[in-house]
Amino acid sequence: MSAGDVPPHRPTALDDRAAEAERSVTALFAGSLGRVPLTHLARIVHPAPGSRTLGGLRGTWHYWWQAHYLDAVVDAGLRALRTGDLAGAAQRAARGDRLLSTIRLRNRVRWTNDFYDDMAWLALAAGRLRLLHDAIGRTARRRRLRSADRHLTEQLRSAHTDDLGGGLFWSRDRDFKNSPATGPAALHLARLGETDEARRLVGWLYARLWSPDSGLVLDGIRLQGGTEVLVPDVWSYNQGTVLGALVTLGDPESLARAAALVAAVDARLTVEVDGVLVLRTHGGGDGGLFTGILVRHLALAADAPALDAAARETAGRLVSGTADALWRGRGSLPVAGARDPSVFPVEPGGRPPASPLELSPQLQAWTVLEAAAALS
Repeated sequence: MSAGDVPPHRPTALDDRAAEAERSVTALFAGSLGRVPLTHLARIVHPAPGSRTLGGLRGTWHYWWQAHYLDAVVDAGLRALRTGDLAGAAQRAARGDRLLSTIRLRNRVRWTNDFYDDMAWLALAAGRLRLLHDAIGRTARRRRLRSADRHLTEQLRSAHTDDLGGGLFWSRDRDFKNSPATGPAALHLARLGETDEARRLVGWLYARLWSPDSGLVLDGIRLQGGTEVLVPDVWSYNQGTVLGALVTLGDPESLARAAALVAAVDARLTVEVDGVLVLRTHGGGDGGLFTGILVRHLALAADAPALDAAARETAGRLVSGTADALWRGRGSLPVAGARDPSVFPVEPGGRPPASPLELSPQLQAWTVLEAAAALS
């Protein structure tokens, strides 16, 4: 893809909403790592103690939240590209480069950690950053992107074993195989063109963790004293990554499964807000990102020409309805020296949370609003 492939359009109201979410999250949460120049990360709470810096190499570290922050930065770059703002797209690409470099620095100068799902998220986000560079014809930082891809992909392959019949382990403890690791790994491999291995992972998910009763994907299988124990929890983000992998694979069986999964999400993971079905959320903490991840991949499904038309319409309706509800529920937070940033509710139809603010629900709202803008 290049900048000239698609004629740019004038920014829409949905683009403006996404831009406001980007501005607000950046104003409230973004900063440098300690006093290290040319670094960039998102703090996990606002206000943070001290200055706008994010401390040093100690303290709480949310590796996978930063991966989703990188994904949102890439979303903003692609939005700029759609509207013909090449300088803005290049600016977001440069910010993504700085963020990716700082993630590695904060992670003790390495790409890897103890959780394979974390590494899968960063692999996906780094891959999308590379596509943004390709789209604007930018060649800088390719060495770092190749390094991230090589190290992270190797780790994901090492976690895909025949234990429990397939799938990925969740952590280096190797006592739990689950959807949070297997789904994004399958999507990453499908995007790399490694479709056979991606299909094996999806096949394992459908054989071991898909529920024919709900039509949804369950959480995982633990090994306890040599016994397999099913963890039947249902989380929005697991449906999203599996949907993304199915749409990316694009064969008839995968597309049929994708259409059925969209219908199951519509039937079982929604609530009614002002007479409209929207996606339910999962509170704060890690759960504050779950529905944003699902929405990202529903938007991918809504924009997939090969997918059943009814499934595409349903996916698009859920994206736009959820985005509208989060936008209507926004408030603002006074910040000295800047236009008051918007603060988004944790759940559609809810009210904005009080200070201190947690990054994950605000980043989720940004992700949802970017998805709705992309579909416009």
